[in-house]
Amino acid sequence: MNQKEIVTKNGQETKELARILCSQWLEINKSKNSNWLVCLYGDLGGGKTTFSQGIGEELGVKEIVNSPTFLIMKKYLSARKANKKYTLYHFDCYRISDAQEILDLGWEDIINGENNIILVEWPERIEKILPKTRLNLKFEVIGEDERKIVFEKSPILKC
Repeated sequence: MNQKEIVTKNGQETKELARILCSQWLEINKSKNSNWLVCLYGDLGGGKTTFSQGIGEELGVKEIVNSPTFLIMKKYLSARKANKKYTLYHFDCYRISDAQEILDLGWEDIINGENNIILVEWPERIEKILPKTRLNLKFEVIGEDERKIVFEKSPILKC
């Protein structure tokens, strides 16, 4: 597997990485009605929610993107980007014991919809329903504010 590893020194750098990746994806997909599924692996405090906040900022989401741990899913509407509006779905599967719980929240419609950006924290809990086409990011704490983020190199993103 071809992987890329990036170390961010603080939360702002983690958000900036998210903004860059999102910006690249938006540019590449500006003439399509595509979805983007990003699976965020890593322990508590690993930077997953901070990364999600960077995606929300890039999309022009007005609300603060925070972890939907107790709600399981939060939905945010974007500002217009590349002449489209996107919907950001942020799932936190930490408390999920059965993937059916996610299916009951309309997972199939979200995955098969158009112009959705779907972020999934703790995706290993719903692995059996995840499509193969996705970006997997693994977050690791390496210092008080430093995070190592590992992802597969993608021909879709310039990374």
